[in-house]
Amino acid sequence: MATASVHGLRVGYDVIGRGRPWVLTPGGRDGRHAPGLREFAEALAERGNRVLIWDRPNTGESDVCFAGTSESAMQADVLAGLLRRLGMAPAVLAGGSGGSRVSLLTAARHRDVAAGLALWWISGGVFGLMSVGLHYCGGSIRAAWDGGMAEVAALPEWAEVLARNPANEQRLLDQDPREFIATMERWLAAYSPSDAELVPGLPNAAARALDVPALVFRSGTRDIHHRRETSERIARTLPNAQLVEPPWGDAEWPERQAARTCGQAPGLFVRWPLLAPILQDWAEEALPPFGG
Repeated sequence: MATASVHGLRVGYDVIGRGRPWVLTPGGRDGRHAPGLREFAEALAERGNRVLIWDRPNTGESDVCFAGTSESAMQADVLAGLLRRLGMAPAVLAGGSGGSRVSLLTAARHRDVAAGLALWWISGGVFGLMSVGLHYCGGSIRAAWDGGMAEVAALPEWAEVLARNPANEQRLLDQDPREFIATMERWLAAYSPSDAELVPGLPNAAARALDVPALVFRSGTRDIHHRRETSERIARTLPNAQLVEPPWGDAEWPERQAARTCGQAPGLFVRWPLLAPILQDWAEEALPPFGG
């Protein structure tokens, strides 16, 4: 386990293996300790890759941060800085759910750090975008409004980031509640559905100009948060993208979500290691040979 200073923030990360650089980014407020993520990184490392797993600001061991036009844009800028600091740019940026959004924004905002993109569970649709915005911001807005920052710090969604980085509690408590609410509402508004942005923060014109090789996994028809049509439209919009079927059934996300809610499974990402052989085959075919 290691940390690095990026843009004045303490960022937790691990690097596994040697070879072509990859970075794996999960979604939600899950950090790099989420079940399945390290196993996924190890599966890629076994195939001759150097894999970065990291804690986005506001997750895991990293510092909390309430700057930027949106939370995803802030995290994308930090990821680009981390890759440069570790000498891992350009890397294949891979992620699911919120991690796919951060990966896309990182490539669009910092083209030099992206060798390729691998994306699955891309949030989309009116319900999907509005519900994910409320998931990230709604509870904190209400808590700050009703009880101030002490009530925000007591929310379950901030528990891991406070436990793994105890200094984050004071950082949260030091926030001015009115400024914090304004930030959360700005971040929430970033998820407003728009015909001009299929992915929040990524104008469609910028997506059409993003010419890195990309592998897009088709979302399931039963996934209301990561709509199938969103994945298909992203694959059509990115000029160098390939759309493929995932190595799981049509209801992977809702099934994993239901299992976690009932305590029957440890997390949402436990089957992500199944992606490793598909990603390796694609990288060997679509990306230049790696000799670094």
